[in-house]
Amino acid sequence: MSQEKSEARIRQGSTDKIFAVPRPRIDDFNFGEETAVVFDDMLGRSVPFYDEIQRMVGELAGDFASEGTNIYDLGCSTGTTFLAIEPYIPPEVDVRYVGIDSSQEMLDIARQKLAEGGIRRQVTLKLSDLNQGLEVHDASVVLMVLTLQFIRPLYRDRIIRSIHDGLAENGCLILVEKVLGESSTYNRLFIKHYYEMKKRNGYSELEISQKREALENVLIPYRLEENRELLRSQGFRNVDIFFKWYNFCGILAMK
Repeated sequence: MSQEKSEARIRQGSTDKIFAVPRPRIDDFNFGEETAVVFDDMLGRSVPFYDEIQRMVGELAGDFASEGTNIYDLGCSTGTTFLAIEPYIPPEVDVRYVGIDSSQEMLDIARQKLAEGGIRRQVTLKLSDLNQGLEVHDASVVLMVLTLQFIRPLYRDRIIRSIHDGLAENGCLILVEKVLGESSTYNRLFIKHYYEMKKRNGYSELEISQKREALENVLIPYRLEENRELLRSQGFRNVDIFFKWYNFCGILAMK
């Protein structure tokens, strides 16, 4: 194992302090090693009801998983969602996990976590930039947990169409997204309460401000209705909401 991977193994699970110190220049947010080693803590403190969302995703994945198919996690990061869905899929149901992420550092940690988590199903982890396109094959479930918002809007139609076409009939896409409010008033209030949540979870005003600036050109959310229309326009026939908290939502779309 390389020295870099050994260090990632040691530091993985650290507390997120990326934006705790003032920076003279705020670069665009990225998913490299600095982020990967604190990512689980970052999600737990930055995403409302994160554990409950993962549990719900697991339940729904278990409802749709079918024999001999693939379950994709697009933007799988550190592999948390595979660990979350595993208890909800009966061991006798033969499915394969396919995780795709653009960060090798995330995939290295995912591989470690999945091995330590005792997952016995076939797992394939692939390094790929979803902006460059995607091939989905023989899927009963596709997961995008806080991923679509990081794909450039220009490419989102193509990605959703590829997912739709690669799903079996009655297969599903489980999408979790940060969303804009339907009006400027709602948007302002939702963001205010979201930042209040982050403060309750230990983030300072400086951390919130610097991360917001870093994400400005990287995370581009849609309104909830825009996401619904995107899914319907690319062929999904049933689209419904399974989770909503201010500016976060979970969407279930069935082929």
